[in-house]
Amino acid sequence: MLVNRSPRPLIAIPARFAVSTSALRHAAEVVARALVEAVWRAGGEPVTLHPHAPGGSSDPALVADRLRRFDGVLLPGGDELAAGRYGTARAYGTTYDADAEQDGFDLAVAHHVLRTDLPLLAICRGLQAVNVALGGTLQEHLAGRRREHHHLVHQVTVEPATLLELSMGARVVTASCLHHRRVDRLGAGLKVTAQATDGTREALELPHRRAWFAGVQWHPEHTAPHDPAQQALFEAFVRATGASR
Repeated sequence: MLVNRSPRPLIAIPARFAVSTSALRHAAEVVARALVEAVWRAGGEPVTLHPHAPGGSSDPALVADRLRRFDGVLLPGGDELAAGRYGTARAYGTTYDADAEQDGFDLAVAHHVLRTDLPLLAICRGLQAVNVALGGTLQEHLAGRRREHHHLVHQVTVEPATLLELSMGARVVTASCLHHRRVDRLGAGLKVTAQATDGTREALELPHRRAWFAGVQWHPEHTAPHDPAQQALFEAFVRATGASR
C-alpha cells in the first residue's frame, strides 16, 4: 500500500475524455484548470485519474485498489451520462458525447466511495452520477428550463442547518450552471439541500453518511476565484480529507 506523506491531502479527480485539445492537437484526457486550482488553493493535491473501464464497466476491486492511496475523491462535471445507465430507453433532445468507458468508471468510483469513509465532492455530472449510483434517475428534457440552466449564473437557496450551509457560510449563493439535465427521482438516502426557483435540485447530501459528502449541480470552480462562498466549499472538502488521514 502506498502512503501519502505529502502535507497536502491527495484528491483523486477522474479525467474527462476530449476529442482534441489546442495544445496537443490529439485526443486527450483533461481536468478543468479552474477545478484543479480551486482544490490547490484549498490546500489539496489534485491528481488526475485515467478513467479505465473497458467495455463500459470497471472492475470494483481494481477501482478500490486505485483509490486506496487517496484522501478524498472529487467527481467533476463533464458530458452527459448515457440514458440507459438509469433505465431510460432513449434520450430526448441532445445527448452530448456520452462515453461508455467514462460512464462506467465514474459510476464504479461513485459506488466504491459511497461504501467507504472517503470524503466526496460531486460537481454537476458528478452529482448526477452519485444519484444514479444510488438508484435515482435524471430528467433528460428540461423543455423551457433548458435556457435557464445552460450558461447561466443565478441564485440558489441553501437549506438551513445542512453541511452545505456550514461549508459555504451562506443561505443564498450565486451559482454558475452548465447542464442540460437535472435530478428526477432521488437516489436512496439522498436529501435535497439547495434548490433553484424553478424547483431544480441544485445540491444533495447524505445525512446518514459518516464521511463528508456534498453534491452540487452547479460549477463552484467557475466563480471560486472571486466568490468566497464557492471557494469555501472546496476548503471544507479538503479539510475533511485532511481529517480523515
